[in-house]
Amino acid sequence: MARLVVLEPEGMYPDTVLEQQVLGPEVEVLHGGAPHTESLDSLSDEVCARVDGLLIFRHWLKPHHIARFPKLKAVVRMGVGYDRLDRAACAARGITVCNVPDYGTMEVADHAIALTLALRRGLALHHDLQRADPPAPWRYLDSPLIRRLGVQTFGVLGLGRIGTAAALRAKALGFRVCFFDPYLPNGVDRALGIERARTLEELLRQSDVLSIHVPDTRGTRGLIGAKELALLPKDAVLINTARGTSVDIDAVEAALRSGHLAGAGLDVIPVEPPVEPVPGLLAAYRRREPWLQGRVIITPHSAFHTPEAWADIRRKSAETMRDVLVLGLRTNVIPPDSD
Repeated sequence: MARLVVLEPEGMYPDTVLEQQVLGPEVEVLHGGAPHTESLDSLSDEVCARVDGLLIFRHWLKPHHIARFPKLKAVVRMGVGYDRLDRAACAARGITVCNVPDYGTMEVADHAIALTLALRRGLALHHDLQRADPPAPWRYLDSPLIRRLGVQTFGVLGLGRIGTAAALRAKALGFRVCFFDPYLPNGVDRALGIERARTLEELLRQSDVLSIHVPDTRGTRGLIGAKELALLPKDAVLINTARGTSVDIDAVEAALRSGHLAGAGLDVIPVEPPVEPVPGLLAAYRRREPWLQGRVIITPHSAFHTPEAWADIRRKSAETMRDVLVLGLRTNVIPPDSD
């Protein structure tokens, strides 16, 4: 029987030793040929013709790419989000699409809490003030950002793996924790010792900190806009470590400028990497405009990043490909209609 061929086109890791160990002798592992600065279009037709399994990290997988892989049976997105994959086109070809939902869970939850604390304890605020020219007086500053954690509600929008991890961390810090997730069965709140909102509006009205943990789907795009931000309590803080498409970043800027939002911590924005003209909030942040001093923290979709998380991505991606392509299992398979 001909050997199966799996391709990781970006050459993210220096060799294929681990992938070969996981996938076994019946699989040939190829990597490289389309680094992240290029696209799948740069692969040769000869390589594409051999590939049964494709490991994708940064690349887009569109119909014209899929057409170049006549033998393709399985695609594993090396991460949680799968919005870069045209799953309808894959389904039409009978190609199984998977992701790796359980890497970086701790890192992203930690990042959400770190952003929360940096804002709510005034760390970013005083950091900015003390490095100003001239520096601010050597004393604390009263600010609507700074409040005792125990008098605040930490609202979690989307209680999946990362949302749950963030909720438990917030609970341990003394927050009252409430979540909204219509897809979870009854009793999750009791199992975790947190509270459940029946509607998004109910969650928003009580969230002094709103932490977003939803995927990019048709139902979540534009989920938080001006109307929703207005429902948050005055001087609330918005945290987004999930997908930038779920939040109207211009509405966030307006809510910050009006003073309704006290602060925002964003690891994601709607278009990544940003292209000119960048969103107004990002432009003002880069210019260090005084009105947002200490009120906004933006990180470059780096919440997941640790050496350990990268090792998890590598191993778990290979294990998922092995399960689906070699063993015929349904590990981490994403249904075509999951949007």
